[in-house]
Amino acid sequence: MPDERLDAEWVRSWQEQADAALAKLVQSFLPTHGFPPGHNTVMPATDKSHQAASALGDLTPIPSDLTTLYRVISEASLPDVDSGYFIHAPETVAGHFREYGPAAIDGERIALVFASDGGGHLFAIGASGQIWKSTTASWSDDFDIAAAGLQEFLEQLGNRIANQP
Repeated sequence: MPDERLDAEWVRSWQEQADAALAKLVQSFLPTHGFPPGHNTVMPATDKSHQAASALGDLTPIPSDLTTLYRVISEASLPDVDSGYFIHAPETVAGHFREYGPAAIDGERIALVFASDGGGHLFAIGASGQIWKSTTASWSDDFDIAAAGLQEFLEQLGNRIANQP
């Protein structure tokens, strides 16, 4: 379990850095790749997303770091970062939980799928706070540890955004 919980101010700072890196990415994308970029954005939380996060919490226990994340951002759509990265909106997480249940990860009491990549791999946050990535594009296959916690996951994602050609 991570030693420290995710801090909302840290998430706000991460969002600002991600927004600045995305602006550079979008500006250089067409000359670099020969086609226009998709819609790459980290969307700030809204009253609607706060309500959806509360409803998710009513549906199932959610790790405190995910609650903190959803206080600051509602979702992220980054189709042009590597093969794409997507932090799902809380209403999407709730819908997936209703349809598929928690990710089956040994040693985790409950694991919520909260993100995915463009290859269909899923990212889940466990009750331990660890972030897990599916080994295939499936809810029922194995998951490997991707990050010690949500902050490390966001740092990795921020580095991918900043280093995207």
